[in-house]
Amino acid sequence: MVRTLILMRHGKSGYPEGVADHDRPLAPRGRREAGLAGDWLRETQPEIDAVLCSTATRTRETLTATGITAPVSFEKSIYEASPRALIELIQLADDAAQTLLVIGHAPGMPWTAWELAGNRDCLAAAEMSAKFPTSALAVLEFDRAWRDADPGTGELVRFHVPR
Repeated sequence: MVRTLILMRHGKSGYPEGVADHDRPLAPRGRREAGLAGDWLRETQPEIDAVLCSTATRTRETLTATGITAPVSFEKSIYEASPRALIELIQLADDAAQTLLVIGHAPGMPWTAWELAGNRDCLAAAEMSAKFPTSALAVLEFDRAWRDADPGTGELVRFHVPR
């Protein structure tokens, strides 16, 4: 059974004066691009079974803007997480979920996609390594249970930047 992991960086955020980083909201451009990402997800991923989302305001607003309505778990640990911590969180996902969306931050999302991808010589990897901008999505496929999703065991099949 193929499992699909989608790693999404939050939409472009605003920088209001006096607002802590964790509480920064999306900028209008971020809402628009997150909405475009949601459109793309619905077109390319017939069903998203579960979502793991950082508790930061901008990631929560990104999820809302995508319009994705799968069951969600808000995880504080995604904020400022290392690739190892993110991989461990993914490994805890329920195997009933064939498609898992994780919404987080840079550098965690791009570094985790890079760590998990076993095919770093593909076009998607080249695009992703050049730049992983806000609202970007890395789609990886695994031929194993989530608990066995280790570095180098995934196949990076798409990298998409909604604009």
